[in-house]
Amino acid sequence: VYDALKQAYPDLPGYRTGDGVIKIPAAWLIENLGWKGFREGEVGVHGRQALVLVNYGSGSGAQLLALASRIQESVHDRFGIRLQPEVNVV
Repeated sequence: VYDALKQAYPDLPGYRTGDGVIKIPAAWLIENLGWKGFREGEVGVHGRQALVLVNYGSGSGAQLLALASRIQESVHDRFGIRLQPEVNVV
């Protein structure tokens, strides 16, 4: 997957792990799709850090989760990669 994406996106970063896997930074994928700085109502994506979702005041947890889901789906649709959240949702 990495090699095919690297041909289409020459600036795609990748980091080899000890087991021969190449990890692609989620932030690069999200930012490349234009999500960084995106805002919809009271929730959005931080303007300087694509991995940070922001509640600007009166947004709900459900709105944040819906935004995260939209971002994950757009990454999958464009790059064929499923992002896995690294946070615990309470």
